[in-house]
Amino acid sequence: MNATTQPAASEESRFQLQRDRMLRAAAHCFNQKGYSGTSLKDVAARLGLTDPALYYYVRNKEELVYLCYLRAAEVGRDAMEAAIAEGGTGFEKVTRYLRNHVDIMVGERGPIAIMSEVPSLRADHREEVLELSRKHSAMFEALLEEGIADGSIDSCDVRMTGNAIMGA
Repeated sequence: MNATTQPAASEESRFQLQRDRMLRAAAHCFNQKGYSGTSLKDVAARLGLTDPALYYYVRNKEELVYLCYLRAAEVGRDAMEAAIAEGGTGFEKVTRYLRNHVDIMVGERGPIAIMSEVPSLRADHREEVLELSRKHSAMFEALLEEGIADGSIDSCDVRMTGNAIMGA
């Protein structure tokens, strides 16, 4: 690495940190007030910025909620992968995933956006977010099936149980 790449990497890191901070603030606002009740001004105020400063990171409110949902999918996937990586029974993995997810919601990486406003997204964003959600649900259902197979979870309809637990 030379002297010209170091500042660029540092600048990119600062951008990512500020963007993540913005997405957490936006998630808080969207979770509290919903999509229609939240303005960019609300998010900016939560960050102590002017609303024009947000346009450095996003073009509009729809893009902001879309990025919040992508972040929620990423964080959820990370929580799932961490639960799976530790091994154990299906029940232990389900329990660990749920604990990881709650820890994220109330910890330093949280909050994450609750995906209640997906219909407000433009069509291509909506389809991408729904596909990520379907993949996440399938991973969770696979953990339930694993628990049924290893005897740690009673036999159940994994789709219905997954939806009940995940809030679909």
